[in-house]
Amino acid sequence: MNAITLMVVRRLGQLIPVALVATFVVFSLVFLMPGDPAIIMAGEYATPERIAEIRKIHGFDQPMLVQYLTWLWKAVHFDLGTSLYSSEEVAQLIVDRLPHTILLVVYALVLGSIVGIPLGIAAATRQGSTLDKLITTVASLGVAIPNFWLGIILVTMFALSWHVFPATGAVSFGENPFEAIYYATLPAIALSVGVVAVLARQVRSALLEVLGSQYIRTLRAKGLGSGAILWKHGLRNVAVTMLTIAGLQVNRLFSSAVILEAVFAVPGVGNLISYSALNKDIPVVQGIALMLVVVVILTNLLVDVLNAILDPRVAAST
Repeated sequence: MNAITLMVVRRLGQLIPVALVATFVVFSLVFLMPGDPAIIMAGEYATPERIAEIRKIHGFDQPMLVQYLTWLWKAVHFDLGTSLYSSEEVAQLIVDRLPHTILLVVYALVLGSIVGIPLGIAAATRQGSTLDKLITTVASLGVAIPNFWLGIILVTMFALSWHVFPATGAVSFGENPFEAIYYATLPAIALSVGVVAVLARQVRSALLEVLGSQYIRTLRAKGLGSGAILWKHGLRNVAVTMLTIAGLQVNRLFSSAVILEAVFAVPGVGNLISYSALNKDIPVVQGIALMLVVVVILTNLLVDVLNAILDPRVAAST
C-alpha cells in the first residue's frame, strides 16, 4: 500500500473510538433535556400505568447504557428507529431533509471561498496599506456578527422591502436547480459571512508567513517576478492551510444551519432537530446527531486525504 492508503487506514482506525465516544456523549446529553418523553407522549391526563406502558414499549425503562448499546447496534445496521410522534422512519426523515441542508452548506462554502480567499490574498500582498486594514477590520466584524441576526436583516431588506429574494421556504435541487439556488441565496449569504471572515484572516496570515520566508527571498534575489512568486510558490504552499480551514468551516456551517433554517423556514435537518428537541423526540434527535458526527468524521478524513495529495509529507508524517 502507498503512503496515502496507509494514512487512510490509520485514520479510520483512530476515528472508530472517536465516533464511539461522540455518539455516547450525544446519546447521554439527550437524557439531560428537561421533560419526560413518555409523559409528553401519554398526554397531560395520562395515568401512571399508561406512562409506564409507554416507557416499556420504547425501552425508556432500561438503563441508559443498555439503551445506548441497543441503539448503537441498530444504527450500525442502518436502523435509526421511528419518530415518537409521526411514526416515520428516522432515516427516511433525514434523507428527505438532508439535501436542503447540504445545498445550504455547499452554497455558503462556495460563496465564502470565492470572496474570502481573494480578500486574504489582497490583504497579504498589500500589507500595511489602507486596503489591508479595511479587509482586516471587515473580517473581524464578520466573525463577530451573529448569523441569525444577519439573516433577519437580509430578510427585511431583500425579501420584505425590495422583494428580490423569497423570505422563507425552499425548493428541491432535484426538481428545479435554479429555483433551489434562488431560494437558498439569502440563508447561504448569511451563513457565508463567517466563512469569508475566517478564510480572509487565515489566508492573509499564512500567505504573509510564506512570503516572508527565506525560500521566497531567495526566489526574489534570483529575479523571479512578484506574480510568479505569488501564484506558483506562495499560494501552492498556502493551499493546505486553505483546505484545512475550509474543512473546519464545513463542520461549523452544519451547526450554524440549525438556527438559520429556523429563521428562513428551510425544511432541512437543522429545522428538524430544533423541532424534535423541543418535543423530546429522542430517536430523531439521536439520529440527526449521529448523522452530524459522521459528516464531521468524513469531512476531516477527506481533508486529510486531500492534504496528503497536495503535500506528500503529510501522509509520510502520519
